[in-house]
Amino acid sequence: MDTRVHPPVAAALRLCLHALLLGLLTLAAAKAVSGGEPHSAAVVTVSCVLAAVYAAGALAPAVQPGTRAGACWLAALGALWLVLLAFSPDGLWVAFPLYFLQLHLLPMRWGLPAVVVTAAAAITSFLVHGQAVTPGTFIGPLLGAAVAVATVLGYDALFRESERRRELIEELVSTRAELAAAERTAGTLAERERLAREIHDTLAQGLSSIQLLLRAAERTLEPDAPATPHVRQAREAAQDNLAEARRFVRALTPPDLENGSLAAALERLSARTTDSALTVQFAVSGTPVELPTPYEVALLRTAQSALANTVQHAGARRAEITLSFMGTSVSLDVVDDGRGFSPGTATARDGTGTGGFGLPAMRSRARSLGGTLSVESAPGQGTAVALTLPLPVDPNGQDSA
Repeated sequence: MDTRVHPPVAAALRLCLHALLLGLLTLAAAKAVSGGEPHSAAVVTVSCVLAAVYAAGALAPAVQPGTRAGACWLAALGALWLVLLAFSPDGLWVAFPLYFLQLHLLPMRWGLPAVVVTAAAAITSFLVHGQAVTPGTFIGPLLGAAVAVATVLGYDALFRESERRRELIEELVSTRAELAAAERTAGTLAERERLAREIHDTLAQGLSSIQLLLRAAERTLEPDAPATPHVRQAREAAQDNLAEARRFVRALTPPDLENGSLAAALERLSARTTDSALTVQFAVSGTPVELPTPYEVALLRTAQSALANTVQHAGARRAEITLSFMGTSVSLDVVDDGRGFSPGTATARDGTGTGGFGLPAMRSRARSLGGTLSVESAPGQGTAVALTLPLPVDPNGQDSA
């Protein structure tokens, strides 16, 4: 029979069904023998064959709801039950477990007619054997059929509800695990950025200043002065440690910047964001120069945040990201044709009208690098976010990391 995973209550119900059918067959055979009925041997034989066929089907893996094997098994049981009815009126009680089997193994559109036919056969056999006709003759089989239908329908509804709850719980557990993983990843990335910024703003800048001072001191000393070798050795040590600090900063750079330039990372961001509802284009203006890692991180994160607001809140059809190198500064412009907002209102701090912190975070990044962030928008006229950072005196020199 059905081998799906069922709760313990369902297993107990199946055992009760087995016991009920076998008990009723035993009762019919015992009454036929004890009552001295003329067909007692036939009743015992048919009861034993019916019990054997039932046991074989109950143990057969192929007998499943909605299968041909299940239908054939039910047909065999029905035929043997009709033979039993022909020999003994006591066989009609076997109709009750048959109701449950028919409703369980057959689709409902076939199960209900089968139950009706079974009840009619039970009532007919009672009349054919000349038994006393009472209201119970008709009410008993019909009431049993109604109880069987109500029980099976109720159990199926409870089982479906249980399955829906189980699937919902599994989905919630999976979602919670995904959210936890996303939060861990976000926390790791934020900590990496913080460490890179701290190393750049403290160790790297300090070592760069020490190197410059030692270089100046070395130039003021005579080549054969006793302190010259020590100053040169200190300058070289500072230079080596500055290079090591820069390697740390590069190692802590965001994943989007690990395998390419800032322009390549912005190009990938545009491609990932483009879909059927929004087209994102990226362009580079001017001659690209190598930027310190904190500059690249600030520009990339600003583009990600601005584009995220565009996707989630602007309802735009088109957006453009432009990275411009202008000799003494570098700027990033993110422009969309969405619904826009009023930048001056207190409830539009992130462009969403929800009082978030997208724009304040971008401004904080800009201020930390000596740059500026400007936002131009109006309801129904799109939004333009521009981040401008002053370029270091020499991005490849000794005063930048």
